[in-house]
Amino acid sequence: MEVRKVLNHLRAGQSNRCIAKDVGLDRRTVGRIRAWAKEEGLLDGALPEMAELQARMTTLYADDGVPQNRSSVARHRDLVVRLHREGVESAAIWERLKERGFAGSYSAVWRYVQKLDPSTPDVTVRVETEPGAEAQVDFGYAGRMTDPETGRLRKSWAFVMTLSWSRHQYIEFVFDQKVATWLRCHVNAFAYLGGVPKRVVIDNLKAGITKACWEDPQVQHAYGECAEHYGFLVAPCRPATPQHKGKVEQGGVHYVKRNFLGGREPTLLTQANRDVLVWCETTAGLRTHGTTKEQPLTIFNETERSRLQPLPDAPYDLAIWKIVKLHRDCHIVFDNAYYSAPHRLVEQKLRVRGGIQTVRIFTMDYQLMASHERATQPGQRFTHPGHLPPELLDGLTMDRDVCRAAAQDIGPATIEVTTQLLDDGVVDRLPSVRRLLKLRGRFSDQRLEAACARALRFDDPSYRTVKRILEQNQDAESAEPEPIRAAASIFVRNAADLVGHLVGGATWN
Repeated sequence: MEVRKVLNHLRAGQSNRCIAKDVGLDRRTVGRIRAWAKEEGLLDGALPEMAELQARMTTLYADDGVPQNRSSVARHRDLVVRLHREGVESAAIWERLKERGFAGSYSAVWRYVQKLDPSTPDVTVRVETEPGAEAQVDFGYAGRMTDPETGRLRKSWAFVMTLSWSRHQYIEFVFDQKVATWLRCHVNAFAYLGGVPKRVVIDNLKAGITKACWEDPQVQHAYGECAEHYGFLVAPCRPATPQHKGKVEQGGVHYVKRNFLGGREPTLLTQANRDVLVWCETTAGLRTHGTTKEQPLTIFNETERSRLQPLPDAPYDLAIWKIVKLHRDCHIVFDNAYYSAPHRLVEQKLRVRGGIQTVRIFTMDYQLMASHERATQPGQRFTHPGHLPPELLDGLTMDRDVCRAAAQDIGPATIEVTTQLLDDGVVDRLPSVRRLLKLRGRFSDQRLEAACARALRFDDPSYRTVKRILEQNQDAESAEPEPIRAAASIFVRNAADLVGHLVGGATWN
């Protein structure tokens, strides 16, 4: 185009100096073009078409087709090409050339080497979808916002879900990127949009994808359940390819940062979430989108809303899956609370599904082992008696009230023994009472009651005494003390021999 412009100036009779000044070329270059145009007969008559003129210009330039700009490295071309193919860097090539008397700069060598491997620009294909077919999701840092609970500034992130067809979006600010937060934002987004897209394109963040592998992405159990509940497909991007969700990268997170968050003073997170939804339905929703040339909210209401899949009858139960170990006390730890599982699984790894209302414990192959109510505060302990070893169960379940009630079922003597032991003001006799009542497993209630009665009559109401009575079968004997019978002849001499001298009788000696 510059040559054709020069030709027009030449045909108008202008000087080389004026043409060089107007066109921005060196005066010597203009002179060379004048000489070439005169030889080609281009200064008179009609100019040929651009294609023909371009073909005839091959005689204008020498070598590489660069006018008056032959590289100083060109005469060393063979050496440079060989070294470059061997993987020698430009700086080393420059050093080798200087050893051969090259006086040019490193920049000249670098430019020449770049021309040997002309870069091919990346070519992208814009993928457009049908209404309701796809949404793209991303997290982006949103600066600091005020925590409404503590009043302190905290780092916050923006969750953005953008519908790929209309570009209408849902935005929510959060303080973390945990799985529970990730799931809650999806539930809120679908409720806001009034439907569910057929697939959701996500980045390979840990909350959604546990392993960044395109061929076999391992979807979080909770996110997989969420996808099944709402009926959408999870479509993870390839690792390090954010362009695969460019609609939410550029038109979502970046747009929110530049527009809604740009210059905004730190505010309460709850207030920001209220404000951003208003912004979605006004500033963002009613703008003319740069690609679609439509207003996102308008075409969403007119077309895409009705093309979304309907919402399920109930929202997804925000369940979190976690792999834990069953500790020696027959409890797992989940969300700072304790839940029991069968003692035979101690030291084994288990899967836990924590929903809003319940916590369910599975083996690694998903066999349900236990189900508990979800704790409402840290430190709570939920124990099913059947999960504990039977030999250790009494120590946990048999408190004083339970022991008194058990004694009540046996009889009054057992109640009396139990009461005396429990009322000891010095030593805690509860373990002894538990052992006493466990004798019901070996002996009948009637025998235990009889043994307690016998122990009371002998004023020895202890566990050891009652146990010995039962083991020696003494509970069947009468508990009354035997009367002392006088012997037929206790003394060798009679009474007169003992006291006769007092009344004048014989003397005892």
